[in-house]
Amino acid sequence: MFKNYLLVAYRNLVRHKGFSFLNIAGLALGLTACLLIGLFVHDELQFDRFVPAADRIYRVYTQQTKTETPEIFSSVSPMFATSLKQEFPEVEQTMRILMTGSSLNLLEVGEKKIYVEDGIIADSTFFSIFQLPFKYGSAAGALDGTTSVVLAEDVARTFFGDVNPVGQELKINKSTLVVKGVLQNGLDKFHRKVNYILPMAAAQLPKPRMSNWGWQQFYTYVKLRPGADARQTQAKLQRYLVEKVQPTLSEKDKLTAVPYLQPLREVHLYSASFKYDSAIKGNITYVKALALIAGFILLIAGFNFVNLATAKSMQRAKEVGIRKTIGASQQQLMLQFLSETVLLTLASVVLAAVLTSLLLPSLNAFTGKTMTFDVLRNPALLGGLALLTVVVGLVAGFYPALVLSSFQPVKVLKSAVVTDGIFGRVQWLRHGLIVVQFALSVFLIVCALVVFRQVSYLHNKDLGFNREQIMFFPMRGENMTKHYETFKHELQQVPGVAAVSIGYGFPGDQVAGDGLQVPTNGEMKEHSVTQLMVDYDYIKTLGLQLVAGRDFSRALSTDQDHGFILNETAVREFGFGSPQQALGQKVQWPVWNEKNPDSLKVGQIIGVVKDFHYKSLYDRLEPAVLQIFPPAYWKVAVKLKADNLGSSLEGVKQVWAKFSPETPIEYRFLDDNFAQLYQAEDKLQTLLFSFTGVAIFVGCLGLFGLATYAAERRKKEIGIRKVLGADVLTIVGLLSREFLLLVGVAAVIAFPLAWLALSRWLQDFAYRISIPWWAFGAAGLLAAAVAFLTVSYQALKAATTNPIRNLRAD
Repeated sequence: MFKNYLLVAYRNLVRHKGFSFLNIAGLALGLTACLLIGLFVHDELQFDRFVPAADRIYRVYTQQTKTETPEIFSSVSPMFATSLKQEFPEVEQTMRILMTGSSLNLLEVGEKKIYVEDGIIADSTFFSIFQLPFKYGSAAGALDGTTSVVLAEDVARTFFGDVNPVGQELKINKSTLVVKGVLQNGLDKFHRKVNYILPMAAAQLPKPRMSNWGWQQFYTYVKLRPGADARQTQAKLQRYLVEKVQPTLSEKDKLTAVPYLQPLREVHLYSASFKYDSAIKGNITYVKALALIAGFILLIAGFNFVNLATAKSMQRAKEVGIRKTIGASQQQLMLQFLSETVLLTLASVVLAAVLTSLLLPSLNAFTGKTMTFDVLRNPALLGGLALLTVVVGLVAGFYPALVLSSFQPVKVLKSAVVTDGIFGRVQWLRHGLIVVQFALSVFLIVCALVVFRQVSYLHNKDLGFNREQIMFFPMRGENMTKHYETFKHELQQVPGVAAVSIGYGFPGDQVAGDGLQVPTNGEMKEHSVTQLMVDYDYIKTLGLQLVAGRDFSRALSTDQDHGFILNETAVREFGFGSPQQALGQKVQWPVWNEKNPDSLKVGQIIGVVKDFHYKSLYDRLEPAVLQIFPPAYWKVAVKLKADNLGSSLEGVKQVWAKFSPETPIEYRFLDDNFAQLYQAEDKLQTLLFSFTGVAIFVGCLGLFGLATYAAERRKKEIGIRKVLGADVLTIVGLLSREFLLLVGVAAVIAFPLAWLALSRWLQDFAYRISIPWWAFGAAGLLAAAVAFLTVSYQALKAATTNPIRNLRAD
């Protein structure tokens, strides 16, 4: 019997090719979107799950307590690792990674020289915390000494080919190291990119620094003993700082942040707001949003299926009547129609699997992932698709099967209009499906429009400086760093170079946080500031605007040792009143001097610059101080003229080769650097637009089905109206009005939900747009236009049909 059901189902689907195509296409598109999103979400959730004992590994982070908005820092003092290991018996091991920024380092083997990023400087206990797999060598002693290095497999292959390089020499920034091990490939789900690992001893950090509670330059990890409670350890650590550490610190060194323990498996997805974090960041908000969109699309596709099936049911009423007359029960009819639904769903799932396989490489390229979709080699995936076929088929087909099997044979065989059974009583359900479909579509349209506006705002907001045609790069080699003034002078002579600045702390690049002592209520009080170590041409090169005072001047020798320039935010937070009133105020800075850590740079404010965004727009502007401090110089910014950009770049490269012939130049442009800060938002925008388009298209198929049903159900009414003189526009309006009303109801439901969701999303940005009212109007009008165009096709078809045919129809 079941075989007969499938055979009848197959013949019916082939006989009605148009109906079958619409249903299969709509469901397949919805399932494809869900599969692609599902693969992405699953991939995001896999980070660090391969690490042995990952459930016992935590990262230490701190949250500031003396700021208006909570600030979370991923980098902490080196003393956290020391204290946790020595004072907490529940801690099995600790490990620190030095915060080095994202700079490139030159790796050399023989004549091969390549810049490589994502190098790590870590304690020798790195592999006690993260037991990563080795291809060559072993973790034992891999990070002992000062000349060891462990390479990633791809890096090792680049320099040494496919041979075992353990024991071979390799230079990093001209320092000779010995390869002690090679990590296996397959670390793409580790929360840090690892191309090579150096021992902490190689950094030769001074002991006073390593015992300093105020130097926040380390990512610190803790591995607890089996059975230890992380919450209790966290509370104990917080009490330890208050009771044991704080009393030993001077007033200016008091800690202002509370430490917390973050589970390793949460580092990737739950650290989007962490500052100074070099981990591979995902965003749980975006993951949840995409998962929600996948659910929306699946609902829309399912509702679309139901509407198309019920629309088609009018054409099968007599079939049901005949089957019931010859003895078929309602249960048998339901089984037959459900088998048709499952068969149609199977075709949709197969098509969705094919589309997913075809589209996945593009999604991988877009997201930078290596996701796979191999159904034949993955029994779990194959079983999941089979289960999906059955569940979606039964759930989506239950209502149409109930409708079809409930027709009364006497009435349908007499050609009566079928409105008094289940089909007629639950008209609200069909309308409800349309309302939900378009509510979800309107919700997605509003979100897509607002996300587009916010992303455009991020890319186009005036940052307070000129970022066009500015290339920057680190200085390399002793000759260049010792003679940086000469190097800078020769760069300024290159045709097409407008200005050159050398310093530490360019916008979009690594900056330093430190304290500045300013007069407060008759005494010097330390404030946290961003330190930008600049030269005499920094303001000119970046095009910063002075709002009070003057720039640094070579003519005044006191500027280097006693001059400071603040931004407007610093003026406000230090209580100086206006920028003009801040001029001449005395300030002092504890100089970065390992030989004399108590030395102070005492000076006065000579100028105030207009606020400029040296960080991303996720971060609120902070007090910043500009000062001349040559020992910190390491990056060069070159402002190029728009004309003959290629020849100017070639000129810069020639000057570089003169000062550092053994190292190739590696440069970036400032605007590209800032664009990279918003890659996650760019990708979210693209994904949201793509999947919103899918949702709207699939929703239109459902609306098309309901319009078909409405036109079929009212064809005799339409014939009578035409005979009595109704024109085409009147009939089109008659059939369209009902659906436009449904879209209006959908918009009323969707608007507040979209506003709430977008308000929460925008809170992540320190600088954001206001949600524009027109986005809701545009979404509503777009949904109404799409609905009208979809319905009007069937309405026009019904309105232009010869009324005699409608009146003679059964």
